[in-house]
Amino acid sequence: MDLKNQLNEIERKAEELFEKIDNLDSLEALRIEFLGKKGRITEVLKEMAKLPAEEKPLIGQAANNLKNRINNMLAEKKAELEKVLADQRLKEETIDVSLPGKKIQIGHKHPLTLVTDQIKDIFIGLGFTIAEGPEIENEYNNFEALNVPKYHPARDLQDTFYIDDDYLLRTHTSPVQIRTMAVEKPPIWIIAPGRVYRSDDLDASHSPVFHQVEGLVIDKGISFADLKGTIHSFVTAVFGENTKTRFRPSYFPFTEPSAEVDISCVICEGEGCRLCSSTGWLEVMGSGMVHPNVLEMAGIDPREYSGFAFGMGIDRITMLKYGIDDIRLLFTNDKRFLQQF
Repeated sequence: MDLKNQLNEIERKAEELFEKIDNLDSLEALRIEFLGKKGRITEVLKEMAKLPAEEKPLIGQAANNLKNRINNMLAEKKAELEKVLADQRLKEETIDVSLPGKKIQIGHKHPLTLVTDQIKDIFIGLGFTIAEGPEIENEYNNFEALNVPKYHPARDLQDTFYIDDDYLLRTHTSPVQIRTMAVEKPPIWIIAPGRVYRSDDLDASHSPVFHQVEGLVIDKGISFADLKGTIHSFVTAVFGENTKTRFRPSYFPFTEPSAEVDISCVICEGEGCRLCSSTGWLEVMGSGMVHPNVLEMAGIDPREYSGFAFGMGIDRITMLKYGIDDIRLLFTNDKRFLQQF
């Protein structure tokens, strides 16, 4: 077969194959087959050296025309296949605007945060300010400055997480009161919310990590009546106007006199139930008048100033407010639980 016929056969074969192509990868393979360095047209051009001089221009022109023809077929087929792909992609990505949108999950406040914010708002409304302090505390601020002697059981290893001989994870937020009295002069009206740590086994009512808020008032003429009025205002704001309070004599090293504060049961309203052990009362916090020794160690004259202090577990207030019966639920991050708030 002469070269002219070979070129004609290549053109016929190219038209036949290009008609069947249905993807871009196969199209590229055809381009290489016909126009590549080892392609069919290149092989024909290599044979031109054997032709008489007068035939070479004719075969060369025919080969170039064929290359242009095949390039045009390539371009047309590529445009056709790309349009098919684009149409298919558009069809797959089409958005039906009549369908309901996907619900976006948004975060919300944890129940502990809700109650902490409410406590802050209540006491700010009563004239208090918010004070903060470090969770890693020195032994002096955590115990000695609060009139807790070295032999007190609260300082034992089984109750406290010690970091070394001098530092520990604070067991209450009362050290914030000490730090505040060290840098501020009376009158002092503060609350100190935050995390605290005690060596407790984790169960339904105990956790080694929990939250407290301590309150401190130091001013002239402060009496136990001021303490009772403040606590009663707080309790009714959180649990409702019909909630009753009572103060039972107790002992804390940093207050004298000291009292435990009970509220009428939030479940049975004082009638008696399993939650309150049929007493009608629930313990919610400790309180008392600031001990003169604490004032003296802070450089405040107890003959001129007096004050009261109180401390409560935010976790317990949260559990009572929302009827939660297991403190562990507050720390598990279970969305089914948290979405209820």
